[in-house]
Parts: sequence; structure tokens; C-alpha cells
Amino acid sequence: MNVGLSIHRNAVRTPKAPAIFGNQAKNYEELDVKSNQIAHFLVQSGLKKGDRVALLVANRQEVVEVITGIAKAGLVYVGLNFRLGAVEMQQIFENSEPTMVITDDDHLTQVEGVAEKNKTPVMNLDSVFWHDEIKEMSEEAPTSMYEVKHDDDFCIVYTSGTTGKPKGVLFDHGRAIQHATVACLEYEITSQTRYLIQIPHNSSVNITIVPCLIVGASLGFRDSRNFDPIGFAREVEEEGVTHSFLVPTQLMRTLDKLPVEMDHLLAGLVTLGYGSSPISPDRLRELVDRFGSIFIQLYGMAEIASIGTLLRKNDHTLGLDNRQELLASCGQPSYAVAVRVVNDSGNDVQVGERGEVIFAGPHVMKGYFRDKERTQEVLIDGWMHSGDIAEISEDGFIFIVDRKKNLIIRGGLNIAPTEIENILYRHEQVLEASVVGIPDPEWGEAIIAVVALVDGATVSTEELRLHCRQSELTSIKIPERVEVWESLPKNAVGKIEKNQIRDRFWGSGRRV
Repeated sequence: MNVGLSIHRNAVRTPKAPAIFGNQAKNYEELDVKSNQIAHFLVQSGLKKGDRVALLVANRQEVVEVITGIAKAGLVYVGLNFRLGAVEMQQIFENSEPTMVITDDDHLTQVEGVAEKNKTPVMNLDSVFWHDEIKEMSEEAPTSMYEVKHDDDFCIVYTSGTTGKPKGVLFDHGRAIQHATVACLEYEITSQTRYLIQIPHNSSVNITIVPCLIVGASLGFRDSRNFDPIGFAREVEEEGVTHSFLVPTQLMRTLDKLPVEMDHLLAGLVTLGYGSSPISPDRLRELVDRFGSIFIQLYGMAEIASIGTLLRKNDHTLGLDNRQELLASCGQPSYAVAVRVVNDSGNDVQVGERGEVIFAGPHVMKGYFRDKERTQEVLIDGWMHSGDIAEISEDGFIFIVDRKKNLIIRGGLNIAPTEIENILYRHEQVLEASVVGIPDPEWGEAIIAVVALVDGATVSTEELRLHCRQSELTSIKIPERVEVWESLPKNAVGKIEKNQIRDRFWGSGRRV
């Protein structure tokens, strides 16, 4: 079984079932034909099995056509983040060596220079040449589709890269499909699902796109470059959307900017996933109280295709009722994945102790593409080491403390920034918060908090420090300084980039 073959299967079983909704809607029969034509074009362009094809576009319907065409041709999809700078783009080209890059009018100038330097052909989805060439290709299934095995490479997902060069996380078809079955079970995705993709396609391929295509669900795309909660809610209602996935910042903007009288626009949502960074328990309560029990929190990493643990809908309900501590948890392990919290000796920690979260299972990455050394650093005896520090409860709920590298070492004491950030999020004027350690000659590191406020808010930094002092935080955990920024830097999926914040204070001598 392979991803391309699943499209053909859906076209045979339910040819008129919607595959893509929106302005360029297609049923599965039409998607099958279009992806066949793209596959033929790629093969006739001289690309060989295993070659990489990079895709640099914002979210648009053609993403599904291109990904499935690449899969049917036996090639490897490399999703490029439209926020990549020239240096990162060049590093990815050097690592993946794409034999073709597909882009559009909006991103042509962004990639042309790098492509020319690397002698990589560029195809423009918006060009007459592309449309004319694809139209002339055979509509029949390419023979390459049947030659793709489950252990042939399917995609490379590049991480945002907190230090050093971006890492290309490699998956074969078998791993992607295995993860897809888990995602369908956990997120209740069926052939009747209408899934609106808001986060970038290069971050959505394993968690959303492949699961929906495997079961014959319908996909829609919304531009990820700017999030408009009112526009999002209107599209959910107009298109009959049942599922979506947002990052916490987008959920906070929905809480703050979507008028209560428009909440009915989201009434059709069955499942709304979220992840990539924590949400304070108080804000989670607001979300569930306002929009209902539709939320599922994902905790995982690109290296395990996405899903490691989940705080499921009933867990949210339980947390709102009589187990409030669960709202600070990232849930229990998902299907088909083993999750442990271990100490430095590799032994499971006891309840109340802290250790590193590690994962094992059939959808853990094959490795970092062409990077054996970094693969061996994190993938040890089949266990993927996350770098996240956590505690575990008696009934298997995992509570993330922080990432190893984010811990602030103050006077010999390890301080988790997340604990302080959760206090800041309790303040009604705070939209985003990030806490980092900065150089301090006496204590080693001092604590600084950087926040962004909700629209129209005015609050002094001293008031925010007082808010922390009046909380349960001990005196050593109170930030020495609070700064208010217009917005906090984020990566492509909306996760706050602590390293960029830390760089402002550590400069070239910062720790890694």
C-alpha cells in the first residue's frame, strides 16, 4: 500500500465523493485523474524513483494534487516553508538536492535564486506552461504507482531548526499510512469529514492530509500567512467544515476577536485539534465553556509524524469537572506508540519525579535525511528522545515541565519557564508569553518575561511582575524584568520561537 494508490482506490469506490472543497472543488475521480497527469509529467521530465520534488506555495487546493502526483510517480515530497530565509533555503537544497521545485507566482522570486544556484528546474503552478503540459498527459494510472512499496520514501519534513541547520525528517509510505490510521482514530476522521487546513501544508502532510486521503475525507485549504478568526469561522459555516487544527495563538485570537454572537458559525465543528505549545488551564476552560467539548490537544514532534499523546475530549471535560490538574497535562499515550518518561540512566521515573519523554512505535521517522550523526543522537535503540522534561501520573497522564534546553539555571536551581508563563497567561490582558533565562553575573541566569497583549490592552510591566508575586510562584521564580512586545516571533506553525527571543539578550555568546 502507498499514498498514491489510496487516491485511486477512493476514486474506484466513491468516484463522486468530494476530495477537495473550496473554489476549485474536485471529487475523488477528478483528483485521481489530475494526480495521474502530474505523475506522468514528472516521470516524463526525467525524474527517477526516489528523487525529491520540493513544493513552495502557501496553502491552496493544488497542494493535494501535487503531493499525490509526486507519490504516484514514486518521488519524495519536500514541503518548503514560505517563511524560510535564503540561508535556510540553501541549506535545505544542499541536504535534499531536489530535482525539481514547484512554486507559484507569489513565491517564484523567493526560490528562483536558490534554484538557479543549485541548477534545479522550477515549475510555476500559475503558468500557462504548467497547465498546458499537465493537460496533455495521460489520465491513466502510471505504472510507477504500482511499483511504490511501503518502505519507499514518501516525504521529508524539515523542522524549524532551533540550533544549526534544519533537519529533514524522513518518512516512507508505510510510516505515513500507519500514522494516518492513528490520526483517523484519534480525531474521528471518516469519509464524511470535511477538514479545513489552516496551518501550512508542509506541517500538515502527516497529521491531516494523508489521514484524510486514506479514508476518503474531503480537504479544504485556508491561507496560513495570516489568521483571521472571523473569516475562519465564516468558512467553517459556509463549507460545512467538521474538523480543523489550530495553534494556541490562533485559538486565543478566536477567543478575543470572534464576537460571541458569531459563535454559532463554529457549531458544525466536531473536532478542533490544537498543539505545538501549551495553553494555560484558565484559557482552556474559556474555550470549552464557549465552544463546547470539541477540543483535542496533540503532543508529539515531527520525528514521530506528529502524534505521541493526546488530551482527548473527555479528558477536557473531566478536567473541567473534578480533575482540574488534567488541563495542565498533554494527555495519555496514543495508539501504536509507546511513551516513557525516563531518567538519565534510561529508567522509568516514579510518580512525582521528572525525566525525559521518549517515544517508540511504527511511525517514528526513518531518520534525519543524510544526517546519520544527528539521527544517532536522538534515535537510540528505537526510542526517539524528545528533549522534553515531564512528570507522569499514576494513570499515565504526562505533564510537560519544559524542554531541556529551555530550563533556566538560577543559583544552581532548575526553573521551568512554562510554570511562569502559565501564571502570566492568567492575566486577562496577556495574549502571548515567553520566559527565558538571561546572563546574570551573580546568579548565572536571571529571568526575563516577554509578553504580547490583547488588542487595545494597556498594562504596565510592573503590574505584570506584581501579578507574578501575588501568585503561588516562589520568590526565586519571579521575573527580574518583564518586557511588552507588539508580537512574539513564531515559526510556520505558530509556535513561539524562544531562541529568537533568547538571542536578543544572549547575543553571539548565548548557550545552545
